[in-house]
Amino acid sequence: EKENAYFADGVQDDILTNLSKIGDLKVISRMSVMSYRGDGVRNAREIGKALGVATLLEGSVRRAGNRVRVSVQLINANNDEHIWAEDYDRDLTDVFAIQTDLAQKIASALQAKLSPNEKARLDRQPTKDSDAYLLYVQAHDYANRPDRFRDTSLKAEELFEQAIKLDPNFALAFAGLSMVQSWLYHEADPTPARREKARLNANEALRLQPELPEGHLALGFSYYYGDRDYQRALAEFEIAKRDLPNEAQAYMAIGAIQRRQGKWTESTANFEKSVSLDPKNANVLFNFAFNYMAQRDFQTADKIFDRAIAADPQSFAAHGMKSALAIAWKGDVGFAENQLSSVPPGFDPDGLVTSARAGVLTLQRKFAEALRVTQQFRGETLTNPERAPCPKAFLEGRLYLHLGDKEKAHAAFEQARPVAERLVRDAPDDAARHAQYGAVLAGLDQKQEAINEGKRAVELLPESEDAFDGPIITASLAEIYTWVGEPDEAFRLLDHLLTVSNGLTVPTLKLDPTWDPLRKDPRFQALIDKYAAIR
Repeated sequence: EKENAYFADGVQDDILTNLSKIGDLKVISRMSVMSYRGDGVRNAREIGKALGVATLLEGSVRRAGNRVRVSVQLINANNDEHIWAEDYDRDLTDVFAIQTDLAQKIASALQAKLSPNEKARLDRQPTKDSDAYLLYVQAHDYANRPDRFRDTSLKAEELFEQAIKLDPNFALAFAGLSMVQSWLYHEADPTPARREKARLNANEALRLQPELPEGHLALGFSYYYGDRDYQRALAEFEIAKRDLPNEAQAYMAIGAIQRRQGKWTESTANFEKSVSLDPKNANVLFNFAFNYMAQRDFQTADKIFDRAIAADPQSFAAHGMKSALAIAWKGDVGFAENQLSSVPPGFDPDGLVTSARAGVLTLQRKFAEALRVTQQFRGETLTNPERAPCPKAFLEGRLYLHLGDKEKAHAAFEQARPVAERLVRDAPDDAARHAQYGAVLAGLDQKQEAINEGKRAVELLPESEDAFDGPIITASLAEIYTWVGEPDEAFRLLDHLLTVSNGLTVPTLKLDPTWDPLRKDPRFQALIDKYAAIR
């Protein structure tokens, strides 16, 4: 039954993908229409208004053995009238022919013009192996969940590889594999081997099918995440956007690069376009909200985070970002505390929930409780959404310092050192890992070595090259200066970080014990007074 559900999802997704290739149509992504599935009573006008469309495509897919039945109908969203309908009862091997025929007939029913290139793309079958197709559909589902955790991305990678093993000419699967590998490089495993895999698989997708827009999307992500080569990435994303005019991901990728370039207005426009094409995708929405949050328009960001939560009430990322916003905007840890209390027992991907709980308790200055939470985690490192994997022992060391136990703190930092060293060794070009290592060295009173690591991090990711993540690395250097007894340098950077996009905020500065070594210096209160108006 689950396999049939995956198959039905795949057919639905492919029909929408085929329609999205037609420039004359505006097509909403499957992620945004999934909530309307099922046998419940629907209101065509309300759905049309929520999605911003005039016509709804409704249907069902049933698979029985080697037969597949597809029923579809077009409905006017304004008056619920049927425009067109079609039923197919074919062999399973004909499923791609059904999808192609459907796309062309729907385009005709909506009086949309179909160019020769668009028709050629619709006629091309991604694979002739139905088992490979089913594996691809499952992989695509794992890879595109709003909360992209490491384990789900690794599962997607495995399924894409299985699909390719069954059909070595499955270009679309190579593109999907490359994209999930680029994401893993960006978020969890920034190693040279991972970057190389992503590039090779994107190139293989385009070797097999040079005009494949998803192949260009994949190559763009490998340039973007793998090399930070924004110009080459943008060129590939523009090709993908041209051939997939309704693909929200292409606009989101372009917007993501533009904000790193400091082009906030252009970036926001592309995110708005992405949201218009996928209005109920939590991942698209909270990425859109990041732009407003980074530019300190907290009220607008908060409303968009609410939309993301409404789109996917189970999204830990959406709740987590709204929690981070409440802290940065108002110094309010209550929302985060409430959300964490409702997390299901046992849910803690790579220590993300433990890290969040310990972080909230630290902001509340409940250091002993934060230490207990941290020590209950069994892994060696914890995921931190903004930084490198954090050695558990480093968190313990910092908490011991807050508790005034320097001896236990030093022992914990000594335990964290080889972990931090290994993380840097595995990914020597990752700025966040150098910053993390610098913080460990600061805890060991190795002043110059700590500063050198912090400076190396800033060299690897300066704000001039990344206006989005760059300030986070600058803040890490400010933190190192704070803990090695260099207040002049720390205040110099804090003065900057309180004004720059995606920098620090006054409520965070007032709340976070990280800055306690500076708190008695009159310059600290002077900074708070100076920037209180802009938070």
